[in-house]
Amino acid sequence: MNKKLYIPLILFLALALTFFVQLQRNAQGDDPKALESALIGKSVPTKMLTDLFDQNKAYDNTLFQQGKPLLVNVWATWCPTCYAEHQYLNQLAKQGVTIIGIDYKDKSDKAIKWLKDLGNPYQTVIKDEKGAFGLDLGVYGAPETFIVDGQGVIHYRHTGDVNESVWQEKLLPIYQTLAEKK
Repeated sequence: MNKKLYIPLILFLALALTFFVQLQRNAQGDDPKALESALIGKSVPTKMLTDLFDQNKAYDNTLFQQGKPLLVNVWATWCPTCYAEHQYLNQLAKQGVTIIGIDYKDKSDKAIKWLKDLGNPYQTVIKDEKGAFGLDLGVYGAPETFIVDGQGVIHYRHTGDVNESVWQEKLLPIYQTLAEKK
């Protein structure tokens, strides 16, 4: 009997086993959208950052050391999911949540128009046209949101949009814990 006939069967079984293991991990509560970040527990990377609205205004990582927790939201005008989350970020800002925006791999004129048309939930907006700061943060794409404590240390990373469910279930508990520690 030809042993080559068993190769497709072995490949099929290996693939089936891989899918089964992934299903078991998801059933145990592992979030398949969660991306590990090497920066959890570390300070926001040090880099000189330029304000979106005023190119003469620059920031260093002390921007992220405000003595209170904040959200750092990576977004872009070319990102449909960013559009979907934008109104919810406006609501959070009205509730007093401090949000710093990172306009990622985007044209400044488009970003300024976007914020004028849709509202600006950000305390400060940093422009990252080439994605260099995003790369330092380990960003895969937009949107991504980080929770940073009052000393500028990253505590959580969320990929995808921030909406009511995500805020209530994932982000708010961490945010509140950090707010109580300040």
